[in-house]
Amino acid sequence: MVLGTSSGAGKSLMTAALCRVLHRRGEQPLPFKGQNMSNNAWVDADGGEMAYSQAMQAWAAGLEPCCAMNPVLLKPRGDSTSEVIHGGTSVGLARAEHYYRDWFRPGWQAIREGLQTMQQRWPNGRLVLEGAGSPVEVNLQRRDLTNLRLAQYLRANCLLVADIERGGVFAQIVGTLALLRPVERPLIKGILINRFRGRRELFDEGRSWLEQHTGVPVLGVMPWLNDLFPPEDSLDLLERKPNRGPTDLEIAVLKLPSISNFSDLDPLEAEPSLRLRWVHPGDSLGSPDAVLLPGSKQTLRDLETLRSSGLDRQLTAYATNGGSLLAICGGMQLLGQELHDPEQLEGGDGAGPWPGLGLLPLTTEFGGTKALRQREVQALWPGTTPISGFELHHGSTWASDDLQPICNEPGLGWWCATPAGGCIAGTYLHGLLDNGPWRRRWLNQLRERKGLAPLITGLPHHGEHRHQLLERLADAFEQHVDLTPLLQP
Repeated sequence: MVLGTSSGAGKSLMTAALCRVLHRRGEQPLPFKGQNMSNNAWVDADGGEMAYSQAMQAWAAGLEPCCAMNPVLLKPRGDSTSEVIHGGTSVGLARAEHYYRDWFRPGWQAIREGLQTMQQRWPNGRLVLEGAGSPVEVNLQRRDLTNLRLAQYLRANCLLVADIERGGVFAQIVGTLALLRPVERPLIKGILINRFRGRRELFDEGRSWLEQHTGVPVLGVMPWLNDLFPPEDSLDLLERKPNRGPTDLEIAVLKLPSISNFSDLDPLEAEPSLRLRWVHPGDSLGSPDAVLLPGSKQTLRDLETLRSSGLDRQLTAYATNGGSLLAICGGMQLLGQELHDPEQLEGGDGAGPWPGLGLLPLTTEFGGTKALRQREVQALWPGTTPISGFELHHGSTWASDDLQPICNEPGLGWWCATPAGGCIAGTYLHGLLDNGPWRRRWLNQLRERKGLAPLITGLPHHGEHRHQLLERLADAFEQHVDLTPLLQP
């Protein structure tokens, strides 16, 4: 099990690295996080919903993601409530103050069922568990679902990860170990220092001190990696500092309070010719080459934020003056004419109807069964090419007859040219930008408007780039970490 001294210590990436290293050695690692809280989700081949970080760990392990790898997923709604996903299926809403009263036992049952599914499907595999947050939140320890309770249940060897970049690494480690109960302390087999900058021998004295004062070996010091990997949650987006040289294009991305599925943007982060600029409520939109509206967990709440901050007026002016917009899922719903929420699912005060931004003639009604499925279709815009992705949304959207479909599958997305020479497009297809040829054709439209030479379009799926990043991550892990104490029976 990979534990962390805090949220954001790097547990997800270290778990992925461990999975890839074990896979290289001929084992079958099985990534597993009993409970995750994230709006960055993935839909597996059976239509089950799971955290994107466990999907990434599955790819690192050479497996197709399945929701048993993350049997409990909590999707925050921003009002002290979360949607509860058990075994890939939405089972209700939980208020923070009542979560452990109402959902502890069902959650533990879902975790045990997930483990059983994993062990039945891969009987010779090795479970690689990821913890959540800190394992020693003293007010929560007795109700812990996914840290040391699970480690004790499975008698897991634990690796404690601490982020030296944030400072206070000695206090993080010593404090965490001090708060462990006597029965838990023997589970910790090693310490990993993460995100170290500079020459590692400069930490030799600190390494010796930690081992002397804790009695736990420091198994490695992982360097700071410049590669950008998918963040675990929206807070991590604030810490992304890409090391970028000169770029040709700027794409503004709206960072709204209920942003979801921002892993859709990872392929753009990997494009060397462009820069992503995050626009928060209250910021100036400026004059980017395109604006991207990502998904939203609470579409109506984010619509209100757009209006109260004045970003709605900036977007309308930008589109009127010939700007290009691309919106995904909740972002597309925001662009429409009218939104109906009879079941009050999306954070509005009442059922509506609610006026959207009015930039696309679309009507959306929330409710019914959540659409959860992988899709393979033929794109019709900006060129004809096969594309794949997945749907993850409540409700349905209808378009007026004068809009053009993005693909050959009805209801997945539409686009229109604007009188001033711009283009506005929206889609329900998450993962659209993963498709290399589609992404480059869209970027080439923007480049043509600036008189820039086109980029080559014959790119592989972004999954190949992700594979290369995971390989480099595993290379660094093998070079800097001694796994021997973790792999002992």
